[in-house]
Amino acid sequence: MSGRVDSDTGPEIPEAEEEAEAEVTEEDARRARWTAAGTGALLTLAGLAAALLRLTRSATALVPAAYAGGAAVCALAAVLGSRGRTRRALWLLIAGVMVMALGDQFD
Repeated sequence: MSGRVDSDTGPEIPEAEEEAEAEVTEEDARRARWTAAGTGALLTLAGLAAALLRLTRSATALVPAAYAGGAAVCALAAVLGSRGRTRRALWLLIAGVMVMALGDQFD
């Protein structure tokens, strides 16, 4: 029986289980990349649409600038997410939405 020995518990883990774990990990990573890229793109479009809507109204220039800045941060998160940097993308998505929300407070 070939496999590896888990140093913590001691029992031998068959190679088939190792391969199954690797396949699930690759699938989860692919799903995380698609989710980060898709969410970043969606939030980018939402931020740009809000910036354009705020430009047509009589609001301070800070409000559409905040929406556009948040959209730019979300666009960067989408790029990073598509390249596999999903943790950084998540934090950038949070930061981008927070910038947009802060800009909405000035309205």
